[in-house]
Amino acid sequence: MAEGTDPRRDAVTFLPHRLNRQPVIVRGLTADELWITTGVSATCGLVVGLLFASLTHQWAIVPTAIVLCVAAGIFLGGGVLRRQKRGRPETWLYRQLQWWVRRRVPALSAYVGGSEFITRSGYWTTRRTTKRDLR
Repeated sequence: MAEGTDPRRDAVTFLPHRLNRQPVIVRGLTADELWITTGVSATCGLVVGLLFASLTHQWAIVPTAIVLCVAAGIFLGGGVLRRQKRGRPETWLYRQLQWWVRRRVPALSAYVGGSEFITRSGYWTTRRTTKRDLR
């Protein structure tokens, strides 16, 4: 080998570890989390808006309630999710949701990928024996 040449010089010295992560868009939410938060908030706003509209007979309340609930959902949901995800792996939220569905609604777990979780609770044993047991 020639003097002054380093074999590590040709190797990649910098590999970005955040290359395949989704970027944070609003209040700590990624794109998928933002869509889910928006959808759940809009559904709640629709229900609340229909309830108030049926009581007051003013149907303009429905879109107003949807917009207000989406804004509140993104503001509050973003803050809550940001605190929950802090210091945890990227996929923690999705695994937590899959685990919750697996425990609470087992019939839906196959649709969200939760059927591969082990949900056994109880004591585990290694079934090792001591020297006294071998005599």
